[in-house]
Amino acid sequence: MATLRYREALNQALREEMRRDETVFLMGEDIGVFNGAYKVTQGLLEEFGEKRVRDTPISENTIVGAGVGAAMAGMRPVVELMTVNFALLAFDQIINHAASIPYMFNGQVRVPMVVRMPGGGGHQLGPTHSHSFEAMFLQIPGILVACPSTAADGKALLKSAIRDDNPVVFIEHETLYGMRGEVPDDEDLTLPFGQAAVRREGDDVTIVGILKMAHEAERAAKTLSEEHGIEADVIDPRTLRPLDLDTILESVRKTNRVVIVEEGWPHGGVGANLAALIQEQAFDYLDAPIQRVTGADVPMPYSKRLEQSAIPHPEHVVSAVLETTAGAK
Repeated sequence: MATLRYREALNQALREEMRRDETVFLMGEDIGVFNGAYKVTQGLLEEFGEKRVRDTPISENTIVGAGVGAAMAGMRPVVELMTVNFALLAFDQIINHAASIPYMFNGQVRVPMVVRMPGGGGHQLGPTHSHSFEAMFLQIPGILVACPSTAADGKALLKSAIRDDNPVVFIEHETLYGMRGEVPDDEDLTLPFGQAAVRREGDDVTIVGILKMAHEAERAAKTLSEEHGIEADVIDPRTLRPLDLDTILESVRKTNRVVIVEEGWPHGGVGANLAALIQEQAFDYLDAPIQRVTGADVPMPYSKRLEQSAIPHPEHVVSAVLETTAGAK
């Protein structure tokens, strides 16, 4: 088992799938000669050539639209957008075409494509490069949504996404690209969509963390255990559509308390959706209101201090857990 950076694991997944299947090819801005804005596609142009690693013009609607057409024609394009914010320019192609065409053609045409995009704050890239739009894609029927938080999950989920016959929105967090983790050597190892990971086990509270917030949830759980004697179940959904709600509900029935942590905005967010689902299906098991820890309800600031104040940190998770467990022991 090798230790790889998150970006290296994604690169390995792309390389292995391109070797395995000649219909897999890459499209995006600066992914070839420049090796990608975050170096995920490093070395792939040299190995596979310009026909399968295609540098594109700066036009997200054109990039995704061409990907949709290629997928309909039997290819398996992996489209890279430089940041999740730029996906707004391609919403027509993603929602009205990639997600809808199989339904419009009564299943006779599939759109097996992956749209990779980094998001999240922490690099001082301002509001047009740093947002967390998971909730926007979560709402759309017809697409799958992956949000891997580790190198191993990133590789396995990306391989599953490329092999899937449905369009997949694959969201990566900008601050995770350099994070190291153990990655299995098996080239055929994939991870099914809709299978959450229980990162830590406990009986006192359930903490659900999305993307980078899965790591912040683990750090908070460690503090809670060491300083407050509170043991938390920490759950990383890994995919949001489909969502492994069963694992979350099983934990809630055990702990009776829930804190949901996301970097996105509070209104209509992933946490709001999860809170509604938990309330609907596990209300009788709740001993306290569901707590949500979210990013600030503002465009992401450029200033480092303001940016950090707009992003959840472990201390915010600890505070929410202490509030929901007050009087429990």
